Amino acid sequence: MNNPIQNLSRRGFLQGAAGLTLGLSLPAFAAKAGAAAAQAAATPFEPTPFLRIGADNSVTVLSKHLEMGQGTYTGLATLVAEELDAAWIQVKVEGAPADAKRFNNLAFGPMQGTGGSTAMANSWDQLRQTGATARAMLVSAAAKRWNVPAAEITVRDGVLSHAASKRQATFGELAEAAAAEAVPASVSLKNPKDFRLIGKHAPRKDSFAKTNGSAQFTQDVHLPGMLVAVVAHSPRFGGKLKSFDARKAKAIKGVVDVVAIPTGVAVLATDTWAAKKGRDALSVEWDDSAAFRMGSAEMQALYQALAQNPGLIARKDGDAPAVLAAAGTRTIKASYDFPYLAHAAMEPMNCVIQRTADGLEVWNGEQFQTVDQGTLAAMFELPADKVTIHMLYAGGSFGRRASTQVDYIREAASIVKTTGTRAPVKLVWMREDDTKAGYYRPMFHHTLEATLDADGSIRAWRHRLVGQSIAKGSPFEAFMIKDGVDHLSVEGAATLPYAIPNLQVELHTPADIPVPVLWWRSVGSTHTAYSTETFLDRLAAEAKQDPVALRLKLLEKHPRHSAVLRLAADKAGWGTPLAKGKPGERRGRGVAVHESFHSFVAQVAEVTVKADGSVKVDRIVAAVDCGMAINPDNIRAQVEGSVGFALSAALHGEITLKDGVVEQGNFGEYAPIRINEMPKVEVHIVASAEKPTGIGEPGVPPVAPAVANAIAAATGKWVTRMPFRTDALKA
Repeated sequence: MNNPIQNLSRRGFLQGAAGLTLGLSLPAFAAKAGAAAAQAAATPFEPTPFLRIGADNSVTVLSKHLEMGQGTYTGLATLVAEELDAAWIQVKVEGAPADAKRFNNLAFGPMQGTGGSTAMANSWDQLRQTGATARAMLVSAAAKRWNVPAAEITVRDGVLSHAASKRQATFGELAEAAAAEAVPASVSLKNPKDFRLIGKHAPRKDSFAKTNGSAQFTQDVHLPGMLVAVVAHSPRFGGKLKSFDARKAKAIKGVVDVVAIPTGVAVLATDTWAAKKGRDALSVEWDDSAAFRMGSAEMQALYQALAQNPGLIARKDGDAPAVLAAAGTRTIKASYDFPYLAHAAMEPMNCVIQRTADGLEVWNGEQFQTVDQGTLAAMFELPADKVTIHMLYAGGSFGRRASTQVDYIREAASIVKTTGTRAPVKLVWMREDDTKAGYYRPMFHHTLEATLDADGSIRAWRHRLVGQSIAKGSPFEAFMIKDGVDHLSVEGAATLPYAIPNLQVELHTPADIPVPVLWWRSVGSTHTAYSTETFLDRLAAEAKQDPVALRLKLLEKHPRHSAVLRLAADKAGWGTPLAKGKPGERRGRGVAVHESFHSFVAQVAEVTVKADGSVKVDRIVAAVDCGMAINPDNIRAQVEGSVGFALSAALHGEITLKDGVVEQGNFGEYAPIRINEMPKVEVHIVASAEKPTGIGEPGVPPVAPAVANAIAAATGKWVTRMPFRTDALKA
């Protein structure tokens, strides 16, 4: 049978046209049924939440979440297209505007934003209902047009059919009529056994544009009369501008203006290169009288001293201090040090802002719409709805673009406000700006101690953490900090799933450390998974127990943890001998399991340690339970990317300060792993009927501890600081 979709696809149906515009503020959309239908018919071109169907047969999903490489556009489109029964080829995705009333992240409360691996989880019901509702309205329109019962109409690949009369129509042909239909009060969703897209392979919706150059990132924005700004920042946190001489900078061809702003000195030019050369030519004197002057070694000593004393209680089961005190010398102790880490997204921070007749217009890879929109509105004394934000693609983020202080966007706005220009201004941060003046994963120090019963059971466990709070001073402080404890600092430690009768977790948050910190891919679990999982292996060695067997015994009440652990161990061949390496090489296998963002990941690492102490990670076997797998290939890609991201930190990543100045600048000093360092990665997804949970971040935490445990198995040496140091692992 001739398929109208294929015919229309050849005629360029992906251009916008009149049709059905469906906006659902689920789950309470039914209350506005009549008004919504009338409005849709009257203004068919107006984009409203989640879905737009054009007369040209295009199906446009409006994504309230940022696509920064994690596959959000593909996942959200899959949810809608599944229930709509659209053809995958006719579906496209656009970034939604900033509007928390329509595009609220259901996991965050009354705000729009992307983070915490929430995109699929908070959209699962909402966007499936969107697709099912649109389908029902199309079917109703077809039934009236053909004068047949709606129950006799089938929908497949964007075509409605009535078998008895042999009638067919595409979505586009019925869009205008469907817009006049009443929005149904309720709809039925598919049984998972009938899924044709969810759980199957679907090509990513952003791949084509990113490979042919048509994808729009902030750096691609070029507006008439636009100026490019580059800023000179103080080399020390807390440093202030004392004076500057702009004469040499203004002599650079293309430089238009040089102005002081709250964060430094901005050079505006006709292009990025001229702005950079102008900044390089500046003569700037900084006032460091109130600047932070400590170095990493001094901070580490401070943290270690704080760890000698009890901290605020984050979790208390039983009486761990009493049991440990009674055990005396029969306790096992370890301490761990974790450095600051930069996000190092491939696209450094940037933003375009322009004054309009009555407000502001913003273009960027927007991650925290509501926070950023509110900040800009306050700066310019505008109503929030007068700040229009265009969400473009972002070249990575890992938490960096979700700045609680709106730092680089605020900086761009300061330039516009200070200069009073009506010209668009594009702020560009160079790699060095982002590394030296950006935000970091906090530096942390951990101490752990435990004691074992005669049979090898863990009797008591105390975990003490020292590090800066991410939530303190942010808009999220009120609900992220309880009784002085930032849950982001202790997640993974205070939520330890192992059955230990006496368990205590404590936190010290050092005061007066102004180094800016922010969530970094998988946040607190980046360090807590490492300390807890490597310490557990030490206890297993002390008790002469197999690390997998010990974990399974401690996880009897946690079946999802146990399931991924068994799957990873089985697929990795746990318990079977590893092939021997070359002369002088030592080989080992290690395991780790961790829950973050309501997803469960276990990983087994195989490593080779050479005589000089260098480490080659040969293989990572991962098992993942993230609920219903919407796009399995995307899940595998995210876990593979997580392995590379986590190994970059484990093998190389470290931001250090000397006299308050960050020592690293570009990738030469802060290097990601090279392709020859990337191990073979195998990803196994647990079949699940649970609602989907996060996958952008949960693959990160178990990587480093699994590798460290493999190193210990190979060498007998425990790695207690990151990044790994080869001199400590020499044969």
